[in-house]
Amino acid sequence: MTDLKGISVVASDADADSEARRYSRREFIKRVIASGAVASSASFVMGGLAGCAPRRAAVAGSVERLISIDVNGQLRRVDVLPQETLAMTLRYKLGLTGTKLGCDRAECGACTVLVDDVPHYSCSVLTHTVRGRKVVTIEGLASPDGRLHPVQQAVVDEQGFQCAFCMPGFVMATVGFLKVQPNPTREELAHGISGNLCRCQDYDKILTSLMRGAEYLRRA
Repeated sequence: MTDLKGISVVASDADADSEARRYSRREFIKRVIASGAVASSASFVMGGLAGCAPRRAAVAGSVERLISIDVNGQLRRVDVLPQETLAMTLRYKLGLTGTKLGCDRAECGACTVLVDDVPHYSCSVLTHTVRGRKVVTIEGLASPDGRLHPVQQAVVDEQGFQCAFCMPGFVMATVGFLKVQPNPTREELAHGISGNLCRCQDYDKILTSLMRGAEYLRRA
């Protein structure tokens, strides 16, 4: 014979235990939220008091965030993270999107710029290291009156690229190379810009246009 009274007592005890667990869980969550609010308030108050205190000297080894860099003949003031690359600063802080990001690991050359007239992969140069140096991007090659650089003009005349994504890097590498070898052979120029890659594999047309650029530059 089933003891209905015993079953009802067991059910009541189970309901009570379940309610106790729910209550405990609810109380735990409330206490966590309350303690978080207290901690946040304390941080806000202490932060405000710290802001009113005299500014402390910079920690040894720290890097200044707001710096000035010479880009295309202009001194630009920019907020730079300690680990920020020159390519990121040029593109996303200064709006100089002619500098392309390809591999982002110093292999394709699409991000090439001139630093003190020497070609560099800007994706592998920290912006903080170019303070006091002159940076030139593809936007800075043209004359103030808008006349294209001889190498740029040669690319237009010869239609030397297919998609042209890699074109700024090739042009900057060529301009840098021609500063040390203004009258190269085709083979010398190919070797001089061998650090740049073309995804379209249009190297013959590229070399033809860049050789024409060297010729234009000698005439100029």
